[in-house]
Amino acid sequence: MTALLSRPQPLPALRLGALLLAGLLLTACSDAGDPPPADPDPTISDEATAPTAEELASMRQARIRQARADRARATNAAAQQGDSAAGDNLRRYLATTEAGLLARGKLRTDRAPADAPFTADDLARNFVQIALRDEYGRDGQRLIADHHKAPLRRWQAPVAMQIAWGAASDIATQRRDRAEIAAFVSRLARVSGHDAGLVGDGGNFAVLILTEDERRDIGDHLSRIIPGIPPADIAALRDLDPGNFCTVFAYSRGAGSSYVNAVALIRAELPPRLRSSCIHEELAQGMGLANDSPGARPSIFNDDEEFALLTLHDELLLRILYDPRLRPGMSEAEATPIVRQIARELVQ
Repeated sequence: MTALLSRPQPLPALRLGALLLAGLLLTACSDAGDPPPADPDPTISDEATAPTAEELASMRQARIRQARADRARATNAAAQQGDSAAGDNLRRYLATTEAGLLARGKLRTDRAPADAPFTADDLARNFVQIALRDEYGRDGQRLIADHHKAPLRRWQAPVAMQIAWGAASDIATQRRDRAEIAAFVSRLARVSGHDAGLVGDGGNFAVLILTEDERRDIGDHLSRIIPGIPPADIAALRDLDPGNFCTVFAYSRGAGSSYVNAVALIRAELPPRLRSSCIHEELAQGMGLANDSPGARPSIFNDDEEFALLTLHDELLLRILYDPRLRPGMSEAEATPIVRQIARELVQ
């Protein structure tokens, strides 16, 4: 699953706080406020028959629960009608793909596999290949795969991830996704030492979980949440290559190296293991580990699909990336001696 990380040159003054995840039939996750209590029946004057404060509170809660249930039924009904025949075919294809990878011993979930030891030198070399390279470059407005050298990029501001689904994702699916992503974002914050969390609105890192059909109408939405996003990036997200399960784009201002916005796209049709793998890889790459390397092992930043979930090796890459001895914009020549020192401290 190739991740796609891009830094436009330059973006016109990106505006923070613009992630208003509306349009696109996105599902709201916040509850409406309490409805006002009903006025007592004016024909009843006996104090003994008037509802108590506790009874009024209970009635309000009952109405809230009913409203939630109504919204859930509406969401689930839309989800049942949301799949096209093409979407059904894609689900079957992806399920078969996952089954084949698992049968070949791929998509492993072990965090520190005994059969894949690594040294401090391995870790430092892999960091340079993954954090100081770009998987894609630009030829005018076209994105091309070239794995060129790049400065160190990472977030300086807190990372506020905001999830949105299309109408085809039912309530149970949304709850599972939210729980998994929330736990993983907490892990990213812990291992990197950088402030990151899940928010309901006002995020700067959008996580879009959409079907093939829903993705076709993504253009206007992307332009709203990331003003100045290049047309080539919109096209790449809208027309996601069939061989890609998911992707991520991260953006800095102009020629800067500090990320201020990101958008990850995950196919809603993915089966469980591939879905989890996309969550781990794209969200971690969106933190600044932009490239993949065939020599990185054990790692999710390797297109051989051997590992599905973030490994100890990958956690250490994030530790290095956010070490205060490094700074955004450092070149490979500047960063490498420091990276080697940090790797020696982490791997004894």
